[in-house]
Amino acid sequence: MTGLAPAKDVPVLITSSVGSSERRINPSWTIAYLKGKLESVTGIPPSAQSLALHSSGKEVIISSEEEHITPIALWPLTAYAELHVTSSDSSAPSAVPPLSSVPKYEMPTETYSSLPDTVLAYKKTHQIGRFNPHAPDLKQQKLDELWKEVEERKIIVGSRCILAPSTTRRGSVAYVGLIPEIPGIGPWVGVRLDEPAGKNDGTVSGKRYFDCEPQYGVFVRPDRVEVGDWRELGLDDDDDLEEI
Repeated sequence: MTGLAPAKDVPVLITSSVGSSERRINPSWTIAYLKGKLESVTGIPPSAQSLALHSSGKEVIISSEEEHITPIALWPLTAYAELHVTSSDSSAPSAVPPLSSVPKYEMPTETYSSLPDTVLAYKKTHQIGRFNPHAPDLKQQKLDELWKEVEERKIIVGSRCILAPSTTRRGSVAYVGLIPEIPGIGPWVGVRLDEPAGKNDGTVSGKRYFDCEPQYGVFVRPDRVEVGDWRELGLDDDDDLEEI
């Protein structure tokens, strides 16, 4: 005569006021043993725990006057059921306090600057970014290159253009210049599109750079703009259509 096979662990989602986590529970455990395990997960003492099992859309309370001998196999413990743990003691401590209440250490700037093995120290040693003595010259060089591209591409306000790589996004140059509200250096080109294929109405962060209807305006870098005799497309211009 063979004995009964041991019960297999069941994956269950443990939830409480401090969060949720997946744990494996053996149906042969008693309620008292289970509560002892749950204390390290929820921070709620076993004596203050109330257990509610949510399975198949139903809630079942796990409770017994003899928790030390009552196995949880008596309840419908199905895979990935939710076992919600609440506390009957409002003063019970939480195992995981809210992140906002955890004191955070902030290193003083002076202290960080004096440390040898930091990203800041590496940048200083290798003269990267603002620590490069030639940085101002390189920035000006980049700025000059961008303005040169505007000149070489003959990008002036009023010119007809397309936005590469597309040949169907057509419009007219409406603005050429700096836009402090957009990160990066150098000029931007504002284009008033023929069709509502843009992203704005000629404004950036509330500041207007040119007038157009909503979704008819777009700002791009000069390398995206190709000036030429680009007429407005009509309904019969379907050579570039890929779908209807």
